[in-house]
Amino acid sequence: MATTAGQGWTQLRQQARALETQTETYLHTYSQFSSQSNIPPKPTEEERSTEAKLQELLEKRDNVIFQLTRLLDSEPTLSSSSLKQNNLSLLRDKFADHRRDLSRLRSTLQRARDRANLLGSVREDISAYRAANPAAAEADYMLDERGRIDNSIGVADGVLSQAYAVQDSFLAQRETLASINRRITHAASQVPGINTLIGRISTKKKRDGIIMGGFIAFCFLVFWFMM
Repeated sequence: MATTAGQGWTQLRQQARALETQTETYLHTYSQFSSQSNIPPKPTEEERSTEAKLQELLEKRDNVIFQLTRLLDSEPTLSSSSLKQNNLSLLRDKFADHRRDLSRLRSTLQRARDRANLLGSVREDISAYRAANPAAAEADYMLDERGRIDNSIGVADGVLSQAYAVQDSFLAQRETLASINRRITHAASQVPGINTLIGRISTKKKRDGIIMGGFIAFCFLVFWFMM
């Protein structure tokens, strides 16, 4: 008798675990309906079928857990097993979690559908109002266009502000470089003999320039007479 009860327990527990796995799969599918970008105003056939399947699975699991509880209570050899007591407790907890998940998902989906229907209704009312009031629709269109133009002007102002900031930065850098150049020149002028050296270098450059210019002129004249 104990062996038969043990076999019955094992079969029921395996059945409960299989139903639990199926429930998780259908819960995942059901959760995707509320995450759609365009939720239909009424439940689709697939949504209703998934919800009905979840209800069916939960009812079957409730029945299996009830049978396991009765079997555990009626068989002393089973009720004395702490492992079986823990297994039954886990099955109950998981069943309760899945039932709460289904209720939560159903509420989330309903809120999402209500929000989508409300937005759709508002859009329809706006469209109907504009159709019945062309002047108001034209005014709304002009306001929208003005808003877009204001946004474009704001973007352009931002770009110009950045350009002015870059220009100011360049001017500041230029002034810094000029100040550094003045300091270097002033410091160089304080060194004894540096002005004389600079003057000689300048004179040499001028002389070299004159010589180079005369040579180029001579070559040009020779080339001209040879032609």
